[in-house]
Amino acid sequence: MKLNSTHQLLAYADDVNTLGGSTHTLKENAEALVAAAREIGLEVCADKTKYMVMSRDQNAERIHSVRMDNSTFERVEEFKYLGTTLTNLNAIREEFKKRLRSGNTCYYSVQKLLSSRLLSKNLKIKLYRTIILPVVLYVCEIWSLTLRQERRLRVFENKVLRRIFGPMRDEVMGDWWRLHNDEKNVLYS
Repeated sequence: MKLNSTHQLLAYADDVNTLGGSTHTLKENAEALVAAAREIGLEVCADKTKYMVMSRDQNAERIHSVRMDNSTFERVEEFKYLGTTLTNLNAIREEFKKRLRSGNTCYYSVQKLLSSRLLSKNLKIKLYRTIILPVVLYVCEIWSLTLRQERRLRVFENKVLRRIFGPMRDEVMGDWWRLHNDEKNVLYS
């Protein structure tokens, strides 16, 4: 949405974010938003309104609150927007951990289905792709992963796939085998 001739407003239902290159610009954008809201009979809730400064410079604009009309807006280091925690350092470490915890919770809730012999492997894969994976990868488009985080995602996925495919017994030799990601059978010890 354009505000003051540039794209500086993100809105989804009643969650609205105004953007600005400085506290002054942000204040101008917020004032324009409040004025536009008043024109159509809406009101901005000052108690729920916060602001955050995202900058590479850790000492950037150390103002702790912004005052507008009779309202004061508190500065925060992080906030939740559409289910995702955004931080002033644009760090995803905590969000990544939260997503893996949520994925594990989801995985353990359907664990019996994934190990059931009554369901086909194709159906179990569909369960994984439609129930578990979206929980883990929600808003992952903004993630810039480290190698360690990529490895943790692979470990999580392997855990789920091991539950789905499980170890298999070679009827002739009596050895246990398991399916790896590269789809080669490897001796299971």
